[in-house]
Amino acid sequence: MASAALLLSTLTPGVAAPAPRGPAVEDFQRDFAHAARQYGVPQSVLLGVAFLQSRWDGHGGAASVVGGYGPMHLTDARTALADDHGPGHGGHGSHDGRAGRDGVPRPAERAGAPGRTPAALPDPAALPARLRTLERAAALSGIAPRQLRTGVRANVLGGAALLADAQRRLGRAPSPDPADWYGAVAAFSAADDAATAGAYADDVFEVIRTGHSRRTDAGQRVTLAPDARAVPDRAQLAGLGLRTADRGRTECPSTVSCEWVPAPYEEFGEGDYGNHDKADRPVSQSVRYIVVHDVEGYWDSALRMVQDPTYVSWQYTLRSSDGHVAQHVPLKDVAWHAGNWYVNAKSVGLEHEGFLAAPDAWYTEAMYRSSARLVRHLAKRYGIPLDRQHVIGHDNVPGSTAAGIRGMHTDPGPYWDWAHYFTLLGRPFEATAGPRSAVVTVRPDYARHRPAYTGCGKPGEPCAPHGSGAVRLHTEPSADAPLVKDVGLRPDGSESTTNVNDIGARASTGQQYAVAERRGEWTAIWYLGAKAWFHDPAEQPTSVGARGVLVTPREGLAEVPVYGRAYPEAGAYPAGVPVQAIAPLPYRLLAGQRYVVGERVAGEYLYAPTFDTSVHRVVRGQEEYYQIQFGHRIAFVKAADVTLVRSYD
Repeated sequence: MASAALLLSTLTPGVAAPAPRGPAVEDFQRDFAHAARQYGVPQSVLLGVAFLQSRWDGHGGAASVVGGYGPMHLTDARTALADDHGPGHGGHGSHDGRAGRDGVPRPAERAGAPGRTPAALPDPAALPARLRTLERAAALSGIAPRQLRTGVRANVLGGAALLADAQRRLGRAPSPDPADWYGAVAAFSAADDAATAGAYADDVFEVIRTGHSRRTDAGQRVTLAPDARAVPDRAQLAGLGLRTADRGRTECPSTVSCEWVPAPYEEFGEGDYGNHDKADRPVSQSVRYIVVHDVEGYWDSALRMVQDPTYVSWQYTLRSSDGHVAQHVPLKDVAWHAGNWYVNAKSVGLEHEGFLAAPDAWYTEAMYRSSARLVRHLAKRYGIPLDRQHVIGHDNVPGSTAAGIRGMHTDPGPYWDWAHYFTLLGRPFEATAGPRSAVVTVRPDYARHRPAYTGCGKPGEPCAPHGSGAVRLHTEPSADAPLVKDVGLRPDGSESTTNVNDIGARASTGQQYAVAERRGEWTAIWYLGAKAWFHDPAEQPTSVGARGVLVTPREGLAEVPVYGRAYPEAGAYPAGVPVQAIAPLPYRLLAGQRYVVGERVAGEYLYAPTFDTSVHRVVRGQEEYYQIQFGHRIAFVKAADVTLVRSYD
């Protein structure tokens, strides 16, 4: 997916847009006009559908995570699977089991071993209609499937043919009024339930009403003029005859299509149970984090896994093709998804259909938008700040202890478009201080910023060039300098790598750091107890100035320990609840260094060792901590060890 920064580049002075490539920039706009005339579809409808599918990008003919091709995202999952465009080949997956069950031994502990869960591939012979829209487009348009997959112009014609056919099957005549096409747009989603089809069509018409203008990934300028009169007739949805999804006990906003697919809470022998814990949040504990994962698999396999009592759990799964949502665990309960028990107890987990190490298997705009609406709803419900210390990736969750660091997962990875995601959340990453500020927000231009990675295919092989929201960190202000080291990931002191799963020398879009030094085109930040340099040229900056609250060791302390969880002091534990060790990580925050604060929290621990919830306890202490952005992951320091410093311009 292309980033919000690229969209802003067409509208905001001072943000560079990529140079046009290929045919003249107006050719693609003419392709839409031609297809609209040929099939009698309003051009605004065709542009609106394509924007929701792909933001008008062709992705060089590469398939999305669900086998969708081209700007119209015509799906041909059978071919994509045959061409190995489906799963990535990355290292760590999304599911960590019941990791971090400190002091609570259980016979069948699922601690989250390194390595991703193998993706269960869909059966090509039983693919649902939403995964094979390209074959119908080929039949309707007479265009060969290969052309529909690889040719942008052919792909747009195929999409227009599908829309016109949907209008015809609804018994409606072609019309120049976009509002008359609501039912056809809903049908284009190929969703099998009315709520999903309706949510999809609502998004398309929102795009039509607001309008958009941007350059595509091929350098083509496309413009959709706003049309405030495009108010659709939602009654057309009934003509599709789609099923009504069971919302059941779902806790979703009305703006997303959602159904209840419950995860089991079962006891299955020798005191073991799965696959989540009963709780009473936010009465028992506050909810402070939303954790973004990718499934490392497909929608169907994710639903099978989360319904297995011997596996793990998360609250929501989001489908790539149309943004449909399934809820599995009530929000009051604790799902097992983050690999850190402290974070599990205070978070909601969202799994997105997709793969970390498949840069060309792109996420759809429909899924990004549905996810953003869900996150906005959750953030409002629980008072969660919309920032990157609270809306975090699984790759930002710290290891609970030193021993757990190497097994922590790295999804959604460097190809998740945090800039675009936060623009959809209504919190775009903008400068809040001047160019010489003491704090920076990492914000590369996703589309133009293409650091080289390895490990997407065979070990050591380079990944396909692709936009990324992550910047690489060096020991000196030079691209030839070694990468900074992460002693937690590599206790032997060996260097970080460019592997797509290696986060040892990586800062991600939206994360904030204290500036340690500037030299020419390079900026140094405090990172894992050392200076870390990233390329930050004025003509294509990878950060913007910010204000913030910082911590530094209090006077007289040469260093302070850093923790992966904020647990209470020993004296806070009641009889019968094992005291949890406050074990520092193998990092140190040194005198003179500064790190950005997320919030101040009191020590807290959820004791939930059995299926019998009557013995569950929440332990709260007097010890307080500051959550900080320490490396690529968040961390905690004791409030008593540090002094606050407020950053100004």
